[in-house]
Amino acid sequence: MEPFGVVGIVLGSFTSLVLGGLLFAAYKLGILYQLFHKTDTKSSKHGGDIVAEVLHAHGVKYIFTLVGGHISPILVACEKMGIRIVDTRHEATAVFAADAVARLSGTVGVAAVTAGPGLTNTVTAVKNAQMAESPLLLIGGAAGTLLQGRGALQDIDQMSLFKPLCKFCTSIRTVREIVPTVKKALAIAQSGTPGPVFIEFPIDTLYPFHLVSKEFVVKNPPKGLMGRIVSWYLHNHLMNLFAGAWEPRDMSPLPVHIPQATDNQIQKCLELVSRAKKPVIVLGSQATLPPTPVDNIRKALEDLGIPCFLGGMCRGLLGKDSPIHIRQNRRDALKEADVVVLAGTVCDFRLSYGRTLSRRSKIIAVNRDKTQLLKNSDMFWKPTIAIQGDAGSFLVRLSEGLKGHRCPEEWPQSLKAGDATKEAANKAKAEEKTEYHLNPLKALHCVDELMAEDSVIVADGGDFVGSAAYIMKPRGPLCWLDPAMLCLFQVWIVYGDGSLGYSIAEFDTFTRHKTPVIALVGNDACWSQISREQVPMLGSNVACGLAYTDYHIVADGYGGKGYLIGSENEEKLNDIVRQAQRDAREGKAALINVLIGKTNFRDGSISI
Repeated sequence: MEPFGVVGIVLGSFTSLVLGGLLFAAYKLGILYQLFHKTDTKSSKHGGDIVAEVLHAHGVKYIFTLVGGHISPILVACEKMGIRIVDTRHEATAVFAADAVARLSGTVGVAAVTAGPGLTNTVTAVKNAQMAESPLLLIGGAAGTLLQGRGALQDIDQMSLFKPLCKFCTSIRTVREIVPTVKKALAIAQSGTPGPVFIEFPIDTLYPFHLVSKEFVVKNPPKGLMGRIVSWYLHNHLMNLFAGAWEPRDMSPLPVHIPQATDNQIQKCLELVSRAKKPVIVLGSQATLPPTPVDNIRKALEDLGIPCFLGGMCRGLLGKDSPIHIRQNRRDALKEADVVVLAGTVCDFRLSYGRTLSRRSKIIAVNRDKTQLLKNSDMFWKPTIAIQGDAGSFLVRLSEGLKGHRCPEEWPQSLKAGDATKEAANKAKAEEKTEYHLNPLKALHCVDELMAEDSVIVADGGDFVGSAAYIMKPRGPLCWLDPAMLCLFQVWIVYGDGSLGYSIAEFDTFTRHKTPVIALVGNDACWSQISREQVPMLGSNVACGLAYTDYHIVADGYGGKGYLIGSENEEKLNDIVRQAQRDAREGKAALINVLIGKTNFRDGSISI
């Protein structure tokens, strides 16, 4: 009887495998799900409606886009929900704008673009958001679920493109997945170290059943068994696509995880800072991230009285003329400091990879990202205390723990005196005459003096913007942005003439959406930041030369107001700046095309 017992065991195992395989296939094909969740073939709703509902429930107020048929249902539904749709002239601009909204509002910025080239056009802007640690949701269209990889219109492997750039990438496969997937993506974008996330929406997950079903009809199906199998598979795929699609689901946001310093770490920092005679705090953009309001961070810094160097989104955090905000001579101050707090600041090229820090200094480093926290610490510097946590809340807790203690006043006063000396020298450089055109430093000083107190500065360029960073003073927190397009405030955009070429078409966007932007263009007809090193090192200016283009006329053509300033009308500089401000108050975008000489701000030399 034993052989028969063995046969029975084998047959039983084989039967279990077959049944298991069938159950797995039924699960993958959605057959099991369809037994309990029906498909409403009569509903006129579509996936775009669900996307809009989730975004609305999460407080999203703006979507930036360049329209495409793959994503039209999302845009239409969002507009009906009261979410403002801002359509730009390039997909990269849409993502830059969403990035800016994220930085200024503390919420997730959202951009939606069409499949294929629409998405590839966003790569630079998405990478920028990743490096800036901005919570951003990129929504991308895609070919239908059954047509991907088969040569459909604008069908490429989008997931592979964005996985290195985004914290989370996924492709929607059925309409019922939309709510949990969008909620998850929005939570991931804000958790830990914020960053971009990407959701791919195949076109058949966004349009209504009655339209999608027409695409699943086989005109000349194969005959016989194969024909019946193909027809059944297509019908089942369609029904599974919409099964349970419109069932009620919880739209509320998921919890966001933000790392915090431990009480023990805070206590060690309190001991270090309380003994310091010459402490310095260097703040990076990460310090402005939610959940701590920037006003609370500002008060904490003022209570501490420690000299601060502000970078990135922290520019303007302490206002225009704070006694503890030091703008100049950072390298010297860091070498002299006995305690340095790196609050969201990374030891990359901006701190010479850590070489600007003294080996005698006690260094407290705070960053949400472990890699950024310890970057280059194996080579040029070592943190005394390294905290993987939120920089903003750390500063508030540090201030609370040191209540009543302030930095010795002679230390920030001595650094501020150095500021005054350097800025007086810069002011003197602004009065130097150029053989042709305007002194760019004079133009920047003029705008800084006349700029409204509620202005936001957007800086996009090389040489001209490098000078602006030392001269123009943001008036308050979150008032300085790297490349972006905004729709919320009166905005000053400081352009180099090279960078303006990328985005001047957005003056059409500014006009259509009544965005009161004022663009200040430093036009020296050159990629000067490159030319300055290329010519002496390699003896050629090839590919660096531009033309003194009439950018002001281009702005006029897009419906804005354009102004030209050169050496012939230099005395009208103040009047033109004031006129551009009046244009902005009336809702018109303005562009001031300033013909400037070339300047090396590092040594103050000015030439044509």
